[in-house]
Order: sequence, then structure tokens, then C-alpha cells
Amino acid sequence: MKPTRRSPAASLAALVLALTVLSGCAGAGGSAGKGGPGAGLDDPAKKDIAMQLVSSAENSTLDWKAQYDYIEDIGDGRGYTAGIIGFCSATGDMLGVVERYAKARPGNALERFLPALRAVKGTDAHTGLGRPFTQAWSKAAGDAAFRAAQDTVRDREYFEPAVAQAKKDGLGTLGQFVYYDAYVMHGAGDTEGTVGFRTMRRQARAEDRPPAEGGDEGAYLGAFLDARVEAIGKEPSHSDTSRVETAQRVFLREGNFGLEPPLRWTVYGDSYLIKGPDAS
Repeated sequence: MKPTRRSPAASLAALVLALTVLSGCAGAGGSAGKGGPGAGLDDPAKKDIAMQLVSSAENSTLDWKAQYDYIEDIGDGRGYTAGIIGFCSATGDMLGVVERYAKARPGNALERFLPALRAVKGTDAHTGLGRPFTQAWSKAAGDAAFRAAQDTVRDREYFEPAVAQAKKDGLGTLGQFVYYDAYVMHGAGDTEGTVGFRTMRRQARAEDRPPAEGGDEGAYLGAFLDARVEAIGKEPSHSDTSRVETAQRVFLREGNFGLEPPLRWTVYGDSYLIKGPDAS
């Protein structure tokens, strides 16, 4: 990526930048980039769009609310993958969901699998789990407390930290989603065989500055997506980059920094559409 040059600092621009830094946050829709004023990804309507976009990649459907009962081993070395964003038995976030559910609903059918989930963390093993566990997971999806446990782990471990960091970097709604999707797929930090969000962000910042540091939002997001494609190429369990190249990169090329529908994209060869508010 071509580095972004800082233009000569005019006194007014310097004052505005100083006030932005002193405020400590971008504020509601106050991105210094091209996202402009408007709802961020934590707006309920925008968050639902984000959930649909992630679901298209994780579950091949826009109906993310129907995925609480989903569970299978997809052979990626992460054990079972399940639920609304693909919680995994190997990474520990599946364990977090079941622990939270146990607190909300003591004695539930999944609680007895907690020792096994703790034992298989970090591996792709099914020891002590198997069909009894997968059946209990799917059945638990009928309980609002279990669905709430998935929502909470998603928000606390992925959505909230991703959106918060994006706002600190001065990114609009699209950039907030770009960060969130990277968190979902790669996690925050590096692990064996994976490159995490923090490394991608560091690589992107080495190429282009984010808006909060005076950079151009489009150039910075391009650099971040480049870093993510490179990261996917380093993961043995992943090779397809369509959730970046024919989805997020499409929105970026269109200049849709507000992530405004209609949205058209392709993931793993399947095409999707989120209609605009005026569509019949």
C-alpha cells in the first residue's frame, strides 16, 4: 500500500485534531474518516446487518437467529464449531458460553459437560463430548437463557472490543464491521497456526495511518484487509478469502463507509443481498 502523506498542518486543522485527541473517543458517529456522522455498528439496525454478514460466512445464511442450535466439527482443527458466530471447543469461547449458561440456569443439560470442555480446550478432541453433547447443545437453543449466553459471549469477547478499537481508530461503520469480522474469525491475539487481530492492525498501521492519526480511512482499511488476506494465507485451516475480497473489499470500493443497504456480496461462491429500506 502507498503510505498516506500528512498534509501541511493548518492551524484550524491542528486545533480540531487536538480537540479530538483530548476527547478520548470519536463519539457517536464522530469518525474522523469517511464514515461520517450517523449510526455506528452498535446501532441495533447496523448490528443486525453485521450479524447477517457474519452469518453468511459462518453459516451460509442471513438468518443468524436460527443458528443458536448449530453445531458440528468442520475439520478445521478447532474441535466443535457452534452457535451464532462459530464458538469453538478448542478456543475456549464455547466453554465460556456453557459456563455462562450454567450460571443462568443451574442444572441444565449442558452443565455436566463442563469438565470435558475444559479438558479439550486447546485441542480438536471430542473426548467426553460426542453425540450426547451436540444433542444437548442443539436442544438448549430452545432456552432463552442459552441464547442470551451466546449473545453475551459474542458481545463481550468480540463485538464490543472490536467496535471500541475501531472507534478509537476513527473508523466509521464499515471499518467497525471489518474489525469485528476479523475478531470473529481470528481472535484478538496470535495463537499457534493463526494470526490475530492485533497483529493485523499493527501491520496495517505500518502501511497507512488510521483516521484518528490523520490518515485516510479508505487507504487504511485497504491496508487492514491486505493484512487479513495475508493472515488467512498463513492459517492451515483457512484458504478462501472471499469474505474479504468479494464482500468487505466490495463495500470499500463502493465507498460505502456507512455500511448502508442495499448490500450485495458473495462468500464461498454464494451471493447475498440485504435490501434497502425502501425495497418492497
